[in-house]
Amino acid sequence: MPEMTINGLIDGGKATSGPPFGPALGPLGVNIAGIVAEINAKTKDFEGMKIPVKVIVDTVSKKFRVEVGSPSTSALILKELGIPNGAKSKDVVAGNVTLEQVKKIAKAKDAALYGNDFTSKVKQVLGTCKSMNITCEGSDAKETTAKITSGEIKI
Repeated sequence: MPEMTINGLIDGGKATSGPPFGPALGPLGVNIAGIVAEINAKTKDFEGMKIPVKVIVDTVSKKFRVEVGSPSTSALILKELGIPNGAKSKDVVAGNVTLEQVKKIAKAKDAALYGNDFTSKVKQVLGTCKSMNITCEGSDAKETTAKITSGEIKI
């Protein structure tokens, strides 16, 4: 079955028949409006975030499938906090997440995070918080990670 795959990065829920998909799909003779509608339906929960999307088209039957990737961990953190970006200076705290928010993000990114258990995935999200200068429960994310490792905080 001859297939063609088109990859693109779109704003959640805002795909159009323009780039990146329209110009690539046009020559294939597929229903571009149908593909755009499916992309938007599958990405509407990620509004305000860039989402990787893959459209796989059977060039003979003109059937297609849309695969939606996961937004980055940092994008999920920013969405949870409702802020545009992390801190550019180590002297400035960009925001503060709760441990529940960190767990929610770890669950959302479960398949994309490395680690043998949920606790290690939570620690990965905290590592991203640290790099963005975002605290967890009012403490440095590195301190929170240490408390999880020592058993002081149970996940």
